[in-house]
Amino acid sequence: MEILKVEGLTFSYAASHETKKSLNGVSFSANEGEFIVVSGGTGSGKSTLLRALKRELCPNGTLSGKITVFGRDRDTLDAKSSAAAIGFVPQHPEEAIVTDRVSHELCFGLENLGVAPDTIRRRAAETAAFFGMNEIYSCDTSSLSGGQKQMLVLASVMIMRPKLLLLDEPTSELDPISVGSFLSSLSRLNRELGLTIIMAEHRLEDVLYLADKMLILKDSESVFFGDVNDAFKKCGQEDLGIHDMPSPVRLFFETGGDPLTCGKIPLTVREGRKYITESFGDSTKSLEVPEKPHETEAALLMKNVCFRYTRDGRDILKGLDLTVYSGQCVSLVGGNGAGKSTCLSAAAGVLKPYAGKIEVFGKKLSEYKNGSLYTGCVSLLPQNTEACFLYNTVGEELSRCGYDKSTGIDFDFDGLLERHPYDISGGEAQMLALAKAVSRSPRLLLLDEPTKGLDGSMKEVMKGVISELKGRGVTILAVTHDIEFAAEISDTISMLFD
Repeated sequence: MEILKVEGLTFSYAASHETKKSLNGVSFSANEGEFIVVSGGTGSGKSTLLRALKRELCPNGTLSGKITVFGRDRDTLDAKSSAAAIGFVPQHPEEAIVTDRVSHELCFGLENLGVAPDTIRRRAAETAAFFGMNEIYSCDTSSLSGGQKQMLVLASVMIMRPKLLLLDEPTSELDPISVGSFLSSLSRLNRELGLTIIMAEHRLEDVLYLADKMLILKDSESVFFGDVNDAFKKCGQEDLGIHDMPSPVRLFFETGGDPLTCGKIPLTVREGRKYITESFGDSTKSLEVPEKPHETEAALLMKNVCFRYTRDGRDILKGLDLTVYSGQCVSLVGGNGAGKSTCLSAAAGVLKPYAGKIEVFGKKLSEYKNGSLYTGCVSLLPQNTEACFLYNTVGEELSRCGYDKSTGIDFDFDGLLERHPYDISGGEAQMLALAKAVSRSPRLLLLDEPTKGLDGSMKEVMKGVISELKGRGVTILAVTHDIEFAAEISDTISMLFD
């Protein structure tokens, strides 16, 4: 049974100075119980498409085409039906959490729908049990890790029993273990409850094995809609981009695999191992790890650092020791809530530990006077990139920070200069914030989730920027959940736990 049909959907943002449309003639459909993955490069229109499907979230602008939901025109759905029947999980869970307690958050949607209290209590118990939230049911929402917040948002949507669930890159801020838990819950909802799911995602590696169909957007247009394996066979590297493909698919193409003659392109690690074994054998079990010498000067030295956010709270950093040598690129990994972002903020002097010492290039942070720490010394790219933006256009942001292409690090912002920083895609905002951080000519660059919201091709740009900065002697400390990215850019990887 078809529950969603999109025909010739075209959208332009209000007051846009560009002729380019954010969506241009997009068409596809979804049947009951299907799992559809929406893929495409940064800025291709994935988030705009998902928000256009839910009337209350549709951006301000000009929309044409037809959206039919549950056999009715989207605009004819009453507010109560639309709110309950179409669920939406955003990229950043903080955007959706509105109360101070987990139990209150779960019940909030049903209370607004006027559901009877007894029914609310029963559904809250059922939902908390389904998502394994018994232990955090009475906790403050502010105390939750990123993974727990994203799971809470999903549960708060599912308690209203929607027929259609829309998810906008919900795993972008989660560690690999939390990603697995989150996707496992989605799979159960799809398989056991017959929920129709449409999910925009860059991390195809983790989600494609769950999908029935794939919608690929390129330059705001739909270039493919159909079976996942057919997407790689018919579109191949030209439309999807080799860097966006899951590792087994990239392996298939890079070893000369022919999508037209093979029965099935490997999508999972298991299928990839089988393909390699059958085609080439698997005598190589591991690779040697080369020694990587480093300079003796420490760009960043953290010794016995302790930090907590409140006087009576728990220590987020517990006697932390970390040394990053000059010229190195070090990645810091670990689960959500392990303290990685706190570590970066302490290293940048944004947070002040109650114990321990922090030195940057041999000087204590307290010895950097009058903002000298942030002038040609340290720059921090925060996880929330919107905190970096102060002006009304991308062009003004760049000019005010002194960004200059002649430095040899060329970010491509063509076509974005007249846009407001809040109106560009998450990946584009990430690169804009990085350009501002780099423009300060730092000797030590601190990056918090630098690949968040980036597609494969933009990750390659990010790698190029890091390589260029390393070549100039810049030291880099990056917090990331993207283990593959960390393995490719890093001299050393450190893991934060407890």
